[in-house]
Amino acid sequence: MIATPWPALLRLAALRFGLAPEVFWRLSVVEWRALAEDAAPQTLTRTALDALVRAYPDGQP
Repeated sequence: MIATPWPALLRLAALRFGLAPEVFWRLSVVEWRALAEDAAPQTLTRTALDALVRAYPDGQP
């Protein structure tokens, strides 16, 4: 069984999100995950890749 690092999560909530402890403990799991989720870039689509290739073509040797 993996222990949940509550002290680290509480520090993250307080320091990064500015949540008071009582607000943190009232969050649902869904709310916490939405807050803690990294802002990962979206998947690169073929259309976006094609636009990048046109904007930044490789030079010919």
